[in-house]
Order: sequence, then structure tokens, then C-alpha cells
Amino acid sequence: MQSFQMALEERNFRILDILIDLTQKMVEGELIQLAKIGRIDVDEEDALKLATYKTACLFSGCARLGAVLGGLSGDEEESLADYGRYSGLAFQMVDDLLDFTASAEQLGKPVLSDLKEGKVTMPLIYAMENGHRDARALVACVLEEKDFISVKPETIVSLVRESGALDRARKLAHDFAERAKQCIQGGEDSEYARALLTLPDFILDREN
Repeated sequence: MQSFQMALEERNFRILDILIDLTQKMVEGELIQLAKIGRIDVDEEDALKLATYKTACLFSGCARLGAVLGGLSGDEEESLADYGRYSGLAFQMVDDLLDFTASAEQLGKPVLSDLKEGKVTMPLIYAMENGHRDARALVACVLEEKDFISVKPETIVSLVRESGALDRARKLAHDFAERAKQCIQGGEDSEYARALLTLPDFILDREN
């Protein structure tokens, strides 16, 4: 709301258009997530759509705002918007991974809190797709109980690691980060371009 107020004060309706668009998409993402809470039939396409609306749209919109305020051309604006989208997707993939690889102290919340809240994220989707014999039944049990009662968090973490799902999700995050870098064409000698090229690596390396 503060961003909207600032745009109104500047009478910059292009900025308002961008803010409205990204806000609508983020709200739609929240509604999509609510519809998927507690459901086990979430697939890769669902997860990517949710990541796009909830996270990548914000990154993309912010990058687009920078292009508009910097007076860049239409093509440069689109490239920066794409850069933001791919960076946001990489960020969300890493976020999903950290739920399985980081400690509670690093996360600032209990591990597997997403699953406890009824959210089936990409590592779990991949684990179930990879045919781990117990994955689907164990995930379904946690979703039904809405807690780790019959199934322990360590059991879920172990089966996800054994299935190869973490490596697959990590590769996806790396792919998105690389696609983000490819959007920064020309101007590599600029300190701003160098900063933008560094950010995807920072996203991949973060621990919380």
C-alpha cells in the first residue's frame, strides 16, 4: 500500500500498472495455494505455477520497476522482467530445498513446516514421482493428521533424500539461476550488471 501511495504521489501510472499486476498475481497465488492445501495430487506444473504467482511475479515486477525508473527500452525492460522471474523461481526452489536440508535454527522455523501446513512442495512431488515405495502413503498420512504423529519428520527427510528428489530440485534451481543470468546481455562491465549477475549465485548459496 505504501508503494501504491508513492506511485500516486508521483502520478506515475506506469508504475501503478506494474504494482497492480503483480499484486493481483500474488493474491491469485495465495488463492491457488489455499485450494491446494492438504491435497496430495499436486504435480510439478502446479508447483511451478504457484511459485510463479507467489514469488516470481514479485521479483519480476520489482525488476521491471527498476527498468521503468531507469528509462530503459522496451526490450531491456522485458529482459529485466524475465531476469526477475527466473531469479524468483530459483529462490522458491531453494526455499523448498531448505525445508529438507537446513536445520530449524537456520530456517528460523521447524523443518518440514510446509508439509505440516498441508503444502506439498517440489522435493516431495519429485520423491513421489520417482516411485519411492513409501513416499505417497507417508505424505498422505501427514496431510491427513496435519502433524507428524504417526510419521516422523526424519522419515520424510530420509525418503526424499534417498529418492534423488533433492538433486532433481537443486538442478531445477540451478537451471532457473542460469536462465536469469542469460537475461543480462551486454553491459557486463557495469557495476549494476555485475551485481545482477551475482545475485542468482547468492540465491543458490543461501542457507536460510
